[in-house]
Amino acid sequence: MPRILAIDYGQKRTGIAVTDELQIIASGLTTIPSATAISFLKDYFSKEKVEAVLIGEPKQMNGEPSESASIIKGFVTHFTNHFPEMKVIRVDERFTSKMAFQSMIDNGMNKKQRQNKALIDEISATIMLQDYLTRKMF
Repeated sequence: MPRILAIDYGQKRTGIAVTDELQIIASGLTTIPSATAISFLKDYFSKEKVEAVLIGEPKQMNGEPSESASIIKGFVTHFTNHFPEMKVIRVDERFTSKMAFQSMIDNGMNKKQRQNKALIDEISATIMLQDYLTRKMF
């Protein structure tokens, strides 16, 4: 069964998470510089079967797009130009960074480890993907 991949795209860094082959468990894959996202994905897609890609959709509390929405919209356009056959699913990414930070605290990470923004981005992508998988099951 092909995997599902999640992208937490940011101006500087992009967190990436992926499911197992049974699409049950989401795991953090890596965090990469955003400028290298398309080349990283080309390489990854050449090695692994991926059925769909989740891309975070940043929203404000009132549901309106956040300031970073235009940057991510540009990435989505760039992505679909490079991978026109790939199914893209936009998902609400509100609170994922806060949830990622809290999970770092809950797992006993020290202050220095919690300052690792790359790890926060990877965990955020994992939270988005696991939330999607959970909703898909019901």
